[in-house]
Amino acid sequence: MSLLSNVLGQYDAPQKAKALGVYPYFRPIESDQDTVVTIDGKPVLMFGSNSYLGLTNHPKLKEGAIKAIEKYGTGCAGSRFLNGTLDIHVELEEKLAKLVHKPAALAYATGFTVNSGVISCLTGREDYLLFDERDHASIFEGKRLSFSKQLKYRHNDMDSLEKQLKKCEPDRLKLIVTDGVFSMEGDLAKLPEIVELSKKYNASIYVDEAHSLGVFGKTGAGICEHFGLTNDVDLVMGTFSKSLGTIGGFIAADENIINYLKHNSRTLIFSASITPASTGCVLAALDVMEEETWRKDALWANTYRAQDGFRKAGFEIGPTETPIIPLYVRDNNTTFKLTRMLMDEGVFVNPVVSPAVPSEDTLIRYSLMATHTFEQIDESVEKITKIARTLGIIE
Repeated sequence: MSLLSNVLGQYDAPQKAKALGVYPYFRPIESDQDTVVTIDGKPVLMFGSNSYLGLTNHPKLKEGAIKAIEKYGTGCAGSRFLNGTLDIHVELEEKLAKLVHKPAALAYATGFTVNSGVISCLTGREDYLLFDERDHASIFEGKRLSFSKQLKYRHNDMDSLEKQLKKCEPDRLKLIVTDGVFSMEGDLAKLPEIVELSKKYNASIYVDEAHSLGVFGKTGAGICEHFGLTNDVDLVMGTFSKSLGTIGGFIAADENIINYLKHNSRTLIFSASITPASTGCVLAALDVMEEETWRKDALWANTYRAQDGFRKAGFEIGPTETPIIPLYVRDNNTTFKLTRMLMDEGVFVNPVVSPAVPSEDTLIRYSLMATHTFEQIDESVEKITKIARTLGIIE
């Protein structure tokens, strides 16, 4: 056994959790990603999915993916920069730019590679990146790869952001990077206040709309549209792996920024293109999102019902304003126990424990789809409430 293997073998947290029977990760699903999934041959209510509009098994998305494979094959065998640009990639980028009200867009193979490959190359050594302490890991990866000066501000704390902006040299580039919807807590970025500060200190803004695309805004374009501030935001990022039912991501901005990224973003230039299947799927998803507006309405009706149920049961759900509902447990081991006991009762939820959040902020992440029924929601709230009382999480 190598030295590397010996050293890494000292990491045994997963083994300890498995020995206790509470290991909650890599649970194989034997069906499509619907409101009910099959695990170990049994039906389980799915409240851990990011498929907010419930499109992952939509027939039009499947048809779009199949037709793309039939015409273009299974892959592009190269990067967008060289041989991997298809006409449907260009068509998709035009549609995405129109959706988020920007002049141009650029599609990537994953959402993670958008943030890691865009944020890392936008600013130089003497410039500044400012980011919320609870931004997504992909944003942190992007800023980690950047040579720019990096300033972190407290979560949604505008006084903290202004304090950091005051540290920046006035004539250098300053880029504020924030999630639109914070994926663990379900709260919104304070975009109106961020825009106000950006104008005061001549800073630019980058908004990650991963969890707000399809959910917020009149047309589902996200929180920039929701707040009517699209023109004040320089870069809008989004993913295809939540509301749009597949995998991939994009960045949208003006022509100057997109032109620069096409020739400097390493995760675009040195990664294989998004697959034909995913591209065809997203094109179909955008059409469905425009045509089936009932989905967004149903998602919000489900959100309000679940939020109301959990509040009445006595759960602490924080400042969430979205279909992401955090159920605070505030203890790692109890969070794992709750997750395991819920699985035994046929309810799938995601545990969020340290180091993803501070140990005193551990929670169950409960998320909704447009296609959940009120009956499914009520059943899940009842079961979660029963077990939470057993574990002493609520009275």
